Amino acid sequence: MNQEPDAVHWLGTDHLGRDVLARLAAGARLTLLTGVGGALIAFGLGAGLGLVALALGDPLRSLVLGFFDLLRALPGILVAILLVAALSPGPGAVMLALGLTFAPMVAEVVRGSFARETAADYVAAARVFGLSRLAVTWRHILPNIAGTLLTMAAIILPRCIVTESVLSFLGLGGAPDIPSWGRMIADAAEFAEEAPHAVAVPVLALSLFTLSLSLVGARIRSLADPLQRAGGAR
Repeated sequence: MNQEPDAVHWLGTDHLGRDVLARLAAGARLTLLTGVGGALIAFGLGAGLGLVALALGDPLRSLVLGFFDLLRALPGILVAILLVAALSPGPGAVMLALGLTFAPMVAEVVRGSFARETAADYVAAARVFGLSRLAVTWRHILPNIAGTLLTMAAIILPRCIVTESVLSFLGLGGAPDIPSWGRMIADAAEFAEEAPHAVAVPVLALSLFTLSLSLVGARIRSLADPLQRAGGAR
């Protein structure tokens, strides 16, 4: 137990004698799947439902966006904790909590992008030809805001992963015997003096991975933004 890294256990063992490297690899799967699932739900609600509500107009628009505004007014981590606590703790509940936590952020970006594109001449021309609001949104507006949504995805994903780790650290993730990076940090924190490596490894993995995703998001943002591309060309 609490063995330092050696030739057999490359990253050492934890307080129960479990290999840290093996648990890190197993925890990466759960952490990534939960984070990606939460991000997909956030985009399904924020972008999908948001665009439909904006296209159809009131009263659906006021109802959906008003609900998102209410969620956005609350601290995101508090919303996630309350939702997971209200549901049975587990990966599915965490995904749903992450989706509802970050859907308002996506919906706000979609609302601004939709308003900008709706004012463009090509939308007015499409409506002159008799296309419905949903058809205009699907065929014309959505392709033109795809770059913005891609950039938003690169921003939301690392936040979902960090929030999932926080929930796991608080014991609101999966079962205690299922490894995740947040659970590994919580379990090893009590033995930080005897086995600092067991705490440092998942913390470094989480930090480096989210930093990498943020750098990728910054790159995608620079490629998707025509103003930044023009500035880079100059």
